[in-house]
Amino acid sequence: MPGHGVLRGSEYDRPVITAAHLLIYSDDPEATRSFLRDVLGWAFVEEPDVPGWLIFKTGPSELGVHPTHQTYEGVTYDNPRHHSISLMCDDLAGTMATSGPGAPSSRGTSRSRPTGSP
Repeated sequence: MPGHGVLRGSEYDRPVITAAHLLIYSDDPEATRSFLRDVLGWAFVEEPDVPGWLIFKTGPSELGVHPTHQTYEGVTYDNPRHHSISLMCDDLAGTMATSGPGAPSSRGTSRSRPTGSP
């Protein structure tokens, strides 16, 4: 369907958003990073100039965890705690069954299908 971001080989027929950069502002960024690394098992790279600053792979997207308060190179930064993340999977029951200790429960989950799905 031309004009609706249809894939043709490895390219779309028009510009579309294919990834996102996500940020979590956390009062305890080390604990948040540990959860993403140890419980969800997400792959990451470490910022070479800031040990412990992990950038997580989230499919074709990426996710960073930022402190709500920090001083960097003599400048103080304050940000309110805020974020909105939806974790998606094709098989909710199967994914929940294979989640490790400390993983969130399926309580509060919702199921939806992309528009046009059977």
